[in-house]
Amino acid sequence: MARSPSPFVVVGARLSAAIAAAFGAEFAEEDPVLRPSQHADAQANAAMALAKRLGQSPRDVAAAIIAAAQLDDVVERTEIAGPGFINIWLRPAALGDAVTTIASDVRAGIGHVDHPDRVVIDYSSPTINKEMHVGHLRSTIIGDALVRVLEFLGHTVIRQNHYGDWGTNYGSPLERFIELRDAGEEPSLDDLNAFYKDAQDQFTSDPAFADRARARTVALQSGDPETLAVWRKFVDTAHAHNVLIYKRLGVLLVDDDVKPESWYNAELADTADELERLGVAVMNEGALCIFLEGYEAPLIIRKSDGGWGYGTTDMAAIRHRIRDLRGTRLLYVVDSRQSQHLNQVILAAQKAGWIAPPARAEHVNFGLVLGKDGKPLKSRAGDNPKLGDLLDDAVARAAAIVDEKDPDLDGDARARVARAVGIGAVKYTDLQSERIKDYTFDLERMVAFDGNTGPYLQYAHARIKSIFRRAGVNDTEIAGAPVALVEPQERALAIALVGFADAVEAVSDLCAPHKLCTYLFDLAQAFTAFYEACPVLKADDATRDSRLVLCAATATTLRIGLGLLGIEAPEQL
Repeated sequence: MARSPSPFVVVGARLSAAIAAAFGAEFAEEDPVLRPSQHADAQANAAMALAKRLGQSPRDVAAAIIAAAQLDDVVERTEIAGPGFINIWLRPAALGDAVTTIASDVRAGIGHVDHPDRVVIDYSSPTINKEMHVGHLRSTIIGDALVRVLEFLGHTVIRQNHYGDWGTNYGSPLERFIELRDAGEEPSLDDLNAFYKDAQDQFTSDPAFADRARARTVALQSGDPETLAVWRKFVDTAHAHNVLIYKRLGVLLVDDDVKPESWYNAELADTADELERLGVAVMNEGALCIFLEGYEAPLIIRKSDGGWGYGTTDMAAIRHRIRDLRGTRLLYVVDSRQSQHLNQVILAAQKAGWIAPPARAEHVNFGLVLGKDGKPLKSRAGDNPKLGDLLDDAVARAAAIVDEKDPDLDGDARARVARAVGIGAVKYTDLQSERIKDYTFDLERMVAFDGNTGPYLQYAHARIKSIFRRAGVNDTEIAGAPVALVEPQERALAIALVGFADAVEAVSDLCAPHKLCTYLFDLAQAFTAFYEACPVLKADDATRDSRLVLCAATATTLRIGLGLLGIEAPEQL
């Protein structure tokens, strides 16, 4: 990835060159990745990996690498530790220059990738016969963070909001609506959840209604005008609700990103025919199926009654994303319960030759949102809580805390900050744990201003901004001042700052937003230690300016990092 060369990047490149010089160019591919160390600024284990291939002692290999490396202008000293680790201490001047670059660069020293992808990312994708609920939270927030990071790094990103707007789930509510209307009532869709529950109760308790609901599904799929007109009411109502939720969350999804299941209806027959011509799909007991190694049940493309299923739609979608959108990296931000289905779809697309290098597809799976009882989060009524209600609660909690921390904020500012803190708290909690794990939805903990929380990072950013207000200077005015790293806390903060690019790159490569959350929390802690040990405004002029640059670089990094997570960074809190 192209970036302003931090000293660690320079050292890594020179160690690689040293390996080639000492042992031959064929070994230069051994990437001497630098890791944080308790005893040095960084540690490389390149010698450990090379030693086995060379049949030599790891310490001897490490010594040869150090002898061949041209590091004097960047590195103060090196040391061979343990069985062959290379400990590295950077020159303060090199580290200081890197901090100055970060403070004065609107991208904090991060450039664009050398070889950008066309990333097609499927996320949020609610079923829209009901309002968005907590089950849609993670896909929306994780997907949005990935979009922001990938775009920031220079990839072309195509968002796909694959609404679930078709199929058997619509038979009951459509039939219920039409029957109420025909009976002279005025059906209301103000509460989609309540209407859907009423229709499902009717389906369960009345076999005759259940039969009519099934017939209504057939009418929908057959294009019956009356059924389609009512279906459109449901779709439009749900979409209007979703737009409000997306706006409140501050996610990047817009109308043009919506590519619902129904959009692919015209492609289903051709998709099935192509898969059959290719020999990927075969007839089995009257159904067209794709059998895949490692899976007992096939992926059904056409049912024995001639109907289509989710497998057909997803195969049509993946073909469209590769052929028409020209995607080279397809991401499916979908919960872990869909792993088998999506893995089958991806394998089937590979078998059909639709996905071939450099194109690839990944299931970005994630765990559940749990209540404090350790079970999937439910409302008092026992169903999935509405997402809007959860956001209301988060903002209300945040407002109470903001009022207590800064009672001098005026009404409009207080409302803006409360929204930023409340929504940011929900997002950060979702993103800060490894995505494949479940997490507990605990509003009290989410909005806390201590620990690994969104408000803690927002407060760290606001505190830095308050330093500049008290200093009477803008952080951009001081950004070019020379940086002198004397105290250990100054050095530790500088080392934390130059790790930003690696954290962002990890999010892109691994689809792991928690890597960035962990980095930002560690950075904020390093800043707190620096702030408590190193007076800024009371220092002499040169030291004051140097420390203000450290502050500016930290504020820039926190602001950009939070922004990549989709979280605002208020200047006053």
